[in-house]
Amino acid sequence: MDIKQLNKSELQIMKYLWMLEKGFMKDIVEKFPEPRPAYTTISTLLKRMTDKDYIGFERLGRDKQYFPILKKNDYFTKQVNGMIQHFFNDSKAQFASFFAKNADLSMEELEELQALLKQKMDQKKAND
Repeated sequence: MDIKQLNKSELQIMKYLWMLEKGFMKDIVEKFPEPRPAYTTISTLLKRMTDKDYIGFERLGRDKQYFPILKKNDYFTKQVNGMIQHFFNDSKAQFASFFAKNADLSMEELEELQALLKQKMDQKKAND
């Protein structure tokens, strides 16, 4: 599947569907904060996203129960990799360095990051 960048409205619907895993249009609309978009707006977006194969649906009587086809991890991995390619000369190390210097991480978050890096390094050593 060719993953394009979702527009703001499509991304919001995807976030709700990823959270719900399955949902009818009313379930999706109810997730939006007030003032909620019109049902016709959401219906148009759902149709467009179905046509793009980002979401699918199962017909239950007269209703459609929607579910995500596009996986959250696949989408965000593609977006982050695109950002690394365009802004960091395709260097994951430059991105990590920028992130470490500019993110205001708590001590707990830094320790989690350190543990994750150690785990990844141990895996690499074991595979080499």
